[in-house]
Amino acid sequence: MNESTIYKKLNNFFEPEHLQVINDSEKHRGHAGSPNTGNSHFSIVIKSKRLCSINKVASQRLIYNVLKDEMKNSIHALSIKILT
Repeated sequence: MNESTIYKKLNNFFEPEHLQVINDSEKHRGHAGSPNTGNSHFSIVIKSKRLCSINKVASQRLIYNVLKDEMKNSIHALSIKILT
């Protein structure tokens, strides 16, 4: 699993105006709890009409739901920035 998998899933679901997925795993190498796979820590910047009509917490929950399998199996940390 890598950033392209995350990008595809979010792009297909949200059809965003802007989407950026950044692999931050190298910054967290050796941290306690990190799987050190090189594909475990990610940042997302997204702007989508689907997220404009709901609050920030609901938006984050929706993103986590889209990525639920990845969150269970491979993503250790996910930073989300929602643009309005």
